[in-house]
Amino acid sequence: MSHKMFDVAIIGAGPGGISAAARASQRNASHVLLEASDRHANTIQQYQKGKHVMAEPCQLPLRSDVEFRAGDRESILDKWEQTISNTEINIRYKAEVRSIVSKNDAFRIVLKTGQSLSTKNIILALGVQGKPRKLNVPGEEYPFVQTSLESADAYHQETIVIVGAGDSAIENAISLCSDNRVIVINRRNDFSRAKESNMNRIIKAIEIGQIECFYETTVDQIQQNPAESQMPGRIVLNTVDDVVAIDCHRIITRLGAIPSRKLVESVGVSFSSEAADSPPQLSQYYESNVPGVYVIGALAGYPLIKQALNQGYEVIEHLLGNPVKPADHPILQEKLKALPFGEDVDDRLMLIRQHLRLFREINPLNLRELVMMSKMTTYRHGEVIFSEGSYCSTFYNILQGKVQVQSEAGKTLTLKQGQFFGESSLISDRPRKVTVIADDDCILFETPPRIIKKLMRIEKSVRYGIDQVSILRSLNRLLRPIPKDIVRLIAKQTKIHRFAMGETLFQEGDCSDHLYLLRSGSVTLSRKNGKKNDVVGYYAADSFIGLMGLTENNHRLVTAQATVATEALSIPFADFNNLLTSNQKLRDKIQKETQNQLAKIPRMQAEPERGETLAYLMDHGLGQATNVLIIDESLCIGCDNCETACATTHQDVSRLDRKAGPTFNSLHIPASCRHCEHPHCMLDCPPDAITRLESGEVVINDDTCIGCGNCEDNCPYDVIQMTQLNQKLSLLDRLLGKKSEPTPKIAVKCDMCMDLKNGPACVNACPTGAAIRIHAEQAASSVNKILP
Repeated sequence: MSHKMFDVAIIGAGPGGISAAARASQRNASHVLLEASDRHANTIQQYQKGKHVMAEPCQLPLRSDVEFRAGDRESILDKWEQTISNTEINIRYKAEVRSIVSKNDAFRIVLKTGQSLSTKNIILALGVQGKPRKLNVPGEEYPFVQTSLESADAYHQETIVIVGAGDSAIENAISLCSDNRVIVINRRNDFSRAKESNMNRIIKAIEIGQIECFYETTVDQIQQNPAESQMPGRIVLNTVDDVVAIDCHRIITRLGAIPSRKLVESVGVSFSSEAADSPPQLSQYYESNVPGVYVIGALAGYPLIKQALNQGYEVIEHLLGNPVKPADHPILQEKLKALPFGEDVDDRLMLIRQHLRLFREINPLNLRELVMMSKMTTYRHGEVIFSEGSYCSTFYNILQGKVQVQSEAGKTLTLKQGQFFGESSLISDRPRKVTVIADDDCILFETPPRIIKKLMRIEKSVRYGIDQVSILRSLNRLLRPIPKDIVRLIAKQTKIHRFAMGETLFQEGDCSDHLYLLRSGSVTLSRKNGKKNDVVGYYAADSFIGLMGLTENNHRLVTAQATVATEALSIPFADFNNLLTSNQKLRDKIQKETQNQLAKIPRMQAEPERGETLAYLMDHGLGQATNVLIIDESLCIGCDNCETACATTHQDVSRLDRKAGPTFNSLHIPASCRHCEHPHCMLDCPPDAITRLESGEVVINDDTCIGCGNCEDNCPYDVIQMTQLNQKLSLLDRLLGKKSEPTPKIAVKCDMCMDLKNGPACVNACPTGAAIRIHAEQAASSVNKILP
């Protein structure tokens, strides 16, 4: 291609790559931008038409020659195309890299075309999408087979087959099903690869007949129909029972992508772990362990566009001998200035790492992001940090001073500098089990749950540290009065298990080899009754499951099934039995709990309709509700006072749809927020506009909501709506005839009427008492009260 030695070769024309190339061009550095596809920003090109692209994090300033602000896909792509042209970027399209070889302090890049070039430095801005995986079956080259969906609005009254069961496949299927026949091909028997919210959406769409699905099915071949046929293609499937052929208009394969990591590792770049989403090990200037090789953007662990743009700019300035402070420097400087140690940002970051043992091994760039998203708070002696029973999942590390942890049993534990607390509610999303009070004047490092959970995914040391302390503290609390040294021995044998919604922990009749302690989620217990199973119990986090096996020749008396995504600790029965033998108080405690569980079985089996109703409620997500609206239809007169009261209380927009939602026997679950233990809506809220109050309500801040719609998409119960709220006018404005101006759409949902002294308006407005609000743990007792 060229015998010229470039100062820098940038691989990947996404936002980070374009930003780096634009800066290099502005600084007259010899450069080349290599893009494997025929378009810039290929990942964004594959977004659906009109998709809103966000400019997050809001607090991070943009430092780049590339213009970027939140907007639709098309406007952003147009702006970037103008940048490529106006800044005279040296870009080469269809320039897929086959290999990179290091030689004499330089690099030789060989392209798939056989051409090569030389460069002093390389910036890998490849993203994480990679090349789409192929079916590897005859016929996939036909024109009616595609690997992406640009706009669902382009297709009407078609038969469309989607091959795949991940998030992209599900989102395509949902967007197409309103005006097309959509058939999903899933080689597995579930959708557990997808986000929980997407899994719930696709399962619901299949149940109500909006989408067809072939489970445990593979593609045998693709055929082209004769020209006169109404449908150009035919897909031949190998199902569990037979070979099935389906005529269709088009086939969309959503099989994921072959990640770019293989190419990156071939250069010698080291990653922090074997996990597919783990980032490479990088310096503060994004340089890898291979001198001259830099990694930016999503591949470096920074998936947001603004982050990639900033990093592209900063790397070029560093290469030209003009290192700039990272874009987050002023934010960190402001956050850290109150700390009584260190001179500048880097000094203080180093001291935070030294003071907080949990973060000693994490990547420096991850530490910067962690500090930027956390806050440092000073508490005075005797000040309450949080109280037992409050809903809050903030995670705390002690930077300076001490705290007193007061348990419900009256025990007090002192935690000192370098230790952490709050992990129990972080994991379970349930109310605090203890009260924590500042012992000395202390400084706490407070991290939002979304941020610490992300760190647990990408940093093994953080996951391990939190898990080990969580196991030990959970066992100490629940196995009192066993001495702590014995509990430590048990903790070493204890393992963590994660179960998807609907997954079985154990079956009736299985050998009882382990006892389970639930640390998040919930399970139902059921027992065989002829050809069916009767639900005989419901248990949530902090419950022992499997106790009944201790009394019946070590065989399970019931089947345990997760009602939601659930985590449990398993303790070997042999070790647990030894504890019972040696400690009378623990033995009495366990026997009492076992008797309570056993007593429920005959009661529930004597009236199976109660168990069936409870099972139905759990199947429809009640297991994770902290406050759900239930309507007894035997009392409901259909007056809709509940909806009217809701709208009157909330700017004429009702957050309740009484008629929507499932019904079983006389129990109806209308469409209204359930204030879930693990709120799906909070999983991907860029401005963190959704919070859980200490009293448990999950609320949306109207002032900070940006209207992205992520929460609406992620909610599996369709209880969030995007709407325009009426602009509030003063009395004078109304007298002067001023009209409300249109406002941007924002997300709205039930807020439990938190500002009303008498509680939810929907319940108070019901003239017959048909409407009640309950916690998941009250479901069984509520069923008993309502059913005759």
